[in-house]
Amino acid sequence: MEYTVQAPAALREPLQVPDKLLMGPGPSNAHPRVLEAMARPILGHLHPETLKIMDDIKEGVRYLFQTTNAATFCLSASGHGGMEATLCNLLEDGDVVLIGHTGHWGDRAADMAARYGADVHMVRAASGSSLTLAELRKAIETYRPSVLFLTQGESSTGVLQGLEGVGALCRANDCLLIVDTVASLGGVPFFMDRWEVDAVYTGSQKVLGAPPGITPISFNHRAVERYKRRQTKVKVYYWDMFLVGDYWGCFGRPRIYHHTISSTLLYGLREAIALACEESIPSLIARHQDCARRLYEGLTAMGFELYAQERDRLPTVTTISVPKGVDWLKVAQYAMKTYLVEISGGLGPTAGQVFRIGLMGQNATSERVDRVLQVFRESIKAVKPDYAFRKNASKM
Repeated sequence: MEYTVQAPAALREPLQVPDKLLMGPGPSNAHPRVLEAMARPILGHLHPETLKIMDDIKEGVRYLFQTTNAATFCLSASGHGGMEATLCNLLEDGDVVLIGHTGHWGDRAADMAARYGADVHMVRAASGSSLTLAELRKAIETYRPSVLFLTQGESSTGVLQGLEGVGALCRANDCLLIVDTVASLGGVPFFMDRWEVDAVYTGSQKVLGAPPGITPISFNHRAVERYKRRQTKVKVYYWDMFLVGDYWGCFGRPRIYHHTISSTLLYGLREAIALACEESIPSLIARHQDCARRLYEGLTAMGFELYAQERDRLPTVTTISVPKGVDWLKVAQYAMKTYLVEISGGLGPTAGQVFRIGLMGQNATSERVDRVLQVFRESIKAVKPDYAFRKNASKM
């Protein structure tokens, strides 16, 4: 029988992967140790060496989340998988969920929750601001949700959502608290147990600097008990907490085959977490916050306006209001084409309104802050030669 579809000519060419400086909201550049680990031989998904690496990762994730939860593991998915899995496991048809909206990820969580049959309500923060505890209390008392969803680090707006006191508020109202820390973990403090967070997930490709595609997640005892009281099966087999948890050896039962995990992603994540542990959480956070201050000072010295309110700024992703008359897309394209430096535009409610600069993992250094400031200035100047920078701003 004749094969009529021919092998593509493009695949006869060698693979081309440029070396770019990723100063957008993620992914970030990986440490050489992470890249080297990923080049090691592939192992089977139930080989004892693979299971040992998974166990190492669980312990590291507990350290990063500051939790002792047994149900701590990773999903074979991007950070979106964490959002899906927390909502899918903890919601049933008709359950009321309250979404704290500080940007795009609130909209995305609301969409997902509705698809799982939940009765979705939203409490919205002012543009560029976080929600206060009083605003959350009022919304909880109004809607009586079974689940509250918050994004600690909203990468579309550059807003940092405060969490202290929210867990206690939720417990007083028989409500579970889910927190998205994809863009924030490692750049700001997070204490899962102390702050009484019931479910959390993060991104491997942000501050950790591992490849995307494997998502750390944790459920506490309250979330596990809510799962056990479900009247219906979890709607998606792939996200089922108990099935994935048994593959990861979380519940003291024999390990099962759930799916074929990528051993190479495990290698990269293990080394990324090991690097974070060696640096320590306090040092990791201090480095990101120091770099954020340096970036803020450089941007304001040139006359740019930061989008997020000063008290609510997320150090890992900075949003800069697009000046009048400046084409943000041309600026981002010039930076990439000329310097191989990624500077991003807005997302969701900030699309067309802001630039986004990420300082995460290996890119949170004073040298890379200075580099992105220089590239940003030169790109603005190239796209709009008559742009009036603040006169007292030193050239980066």
